[in-house]
Amino acid sequence: MKPSPEPTPRQIRVIIADDHPVVRRGLRSILRSQKDIRVIAEASDGEEACQLCDQFSPDVLLLDLRMPKKDGLEVIMKLLPRGGEPKPGIIVMTTYESEEDIRRALSAGAKGYLLKGANLLQIRDAVRKVAAGKSMLAADVACKLAESMAHRELSGAELQVLQQIGQGRSNKEIGQHLYISENTVKVHVRSILKKLGAASRTEAAAIAARRGLLRVN
Repeated sequence: MKPSPEPTPRQIRVIIADDHPVVRRGLRSILRSQKDIRVIAEASDGEEACQLCDQFSPDVLLLDLRMPKKDGLEVIMKLLPRGGEPKPGIIVMTTYESEEDIRRALSAGAKGYLLKGANLLQIRDAVRKVAAGKSMLAADVACKLAESMAHRELSGAELQVLQQIGQGRSNKEIGQHLYISENTVKVHVRSILKKLGAASRTEAAAIAARRGLLRVN
């Protein structure tokens, strides 16, 4: 009697979402040589990434943070809150390593965060770990996240005021732009300086830019 063949292990189904064809091609090349991993689709923008995830229900989504139509954060927030539906484990792969980018992506529900300089072993390991329900952070990303935990978080209103400071607006101009009183702006500015440990508005803007708190339009 012939022994029964061993069952083929289930492959990890991956979608790659990046607006640069060269990056997609590189990731596909890294993953396709692995017998337990299969790239099932590729997306060149955030909307396409959401559509493909709806269509194929992948195990893992490799996601760029900056993309046309929907950025990576919007994709994460759109895909993960769906109760009862299959949820892909999302790995953010990006050139951006600011504290705020990392914090926002992980808070939204990403399970992994790698920089695009990651080597092929790190990428493959991340796919396998996230597919198994675990988290995966590169060592340098984990250090950044640990640093960010020591910083006091700014409120939504303070972040709005900070954005205006970064654009060089005065308190009066900020108040007019945000439809709040100049006194309220002053209160927010004092709090911002204290939380950032800055002695001036210019220093606050520099610290905020370094931490990724200022959004570039």
